Amino acid sequence: MGPVPPTSWKRTLYVIVFAQVVTSIGFSSFFPFLPLYVADLGADSRLSVEFLSGLAFSGQAFMMMIASPIWGMIADRYGRKLMVERAMFGGAVVICLMAFARSAEELVLLRAIQGLITGVIGAHNALVASVVPRERTGYAMGLLQVGLGIGVALGPLIGGLVADIFGYRATFYVTSLMLFISGIVVWLGVEEDFKPTTVVKTKPRLITQKWYRILTAPGVLVTYGLRFISQFGRMTIYPILPFYIQTIMNDPSRVNTFTGMVVGANSVFITLSAIYLGRLGDRIGHRLILICCFMGGAVVFLPQGFVTAPWQLLVLQAMAGAALGGIVPSISALLARYTPAGEEGVVFGLDNSVNSGARALAPVFGASITIWIGLRTTFTAICLLFFMAGILSIWRLPSRRAAGSHPESI
Repeated sequence: MGPVPPTSWKRTLYVIVFAQVVTSIGFSSFFPFLPLYVADLGADSRLSVEFLSGLAFSGQAFMMMIASPIWGMIADRYGRKLMVERAMFGGAVVICLMAFARSAEELVLLRAIQGLITGVIGAHNALVASVVPRERTGYAMGLLQVGLGIGVALGPLIGGLVADIFGYRATFYVTSLMLFISGIVVWLGVEEDFKPTTVVKTKPRLITQKWYRILTAPGVLVTYGLRFISQFGRMTIYPILPFYIQTIMNDPSRVNTFTGMVVGANSVFITLSAIYLGRLGDRIGHRLILICCFMGGAVVFLPQGFVTAPWQLLVLQAMAGAALGGIVPSISALLARYTPAGEEGVVFGLDNSVNSGARALAPVFGASITIWIGLRTTFTAICLLFFMAGILSIWRLPSRRAAGSHPESI
């Protein structure tokens, strides 16, 4: 793909950010209430509702982990816009079908199919990374994270309102409609002048060679590892957060409301810090931002296991969101800069796979820590994970761009 005029890449970026907001609202509108929908449907088999609820989360993430690298290869051959459309329109159909599920088992199956078909965030990242100038990737990825943060902050509120008034099934109609609208907006608003840099063949050996070439590039493998750790740490607390809040609240009737406030505050501060730290990283280096945010995240997660009042957890979760707001776009920017132009589909397909693997394993890890050691220890475990990630960033991330690149630090 040749140089992209400034007005063209900026228009594409802003359209995709809008789509990111809308789709994030849609997906997060039913995410917090999914276990309740599973319980409402009931099980046809002898499997427990709790186990099926876990499968509804992990099954979707596991299937996405498998499918994302394949979609990434197809994106580099046929275009990234096409993959965005596939994720949105395909997701609209399968999520609409969830409203008609007759049992928890049917819902688990549809969630697995969703994991195979969607992957909207990875598709957005690949399209944006392919058109935005490399020196502006931090700014662009920060904007995408802002869109995601806004959506995740608003989605549970909208979903809760819809579910309370119209029932759980209505939230799936709303999500399906939002994905469909986003697909139309991208279809009409994004013009991709796609030209593959090389003729890509689909022989398995050539595919694995491309993956090997990307993964062995300096800094790439450790960056994927950092992505896994950050997403794993973030998702570990979600299955246990409402139970932990119950232990520190005097009024049990307000647990759901306060849980929504905590998740919302975390998302808001992710949004506020992402755009600032993404642009700052373009100037002073994304590696430095990443190190500081991992260490800062470790500092604010540790005391969360020792809080005695709900407001203390709320403040600390907001501060954790500020750290995560710097981690997410910095990792995306580093991946874009460590890898060659023209292979964004593969790079961010693998990235989405790493994300999904973390989301599949984290709930099990969080629940296991809670059962074996206790609720409060989970936060200590996350603190140690973030501290290890900070040390790994200092030790293994290249401090300068590869030879032949511009000399500024990244």
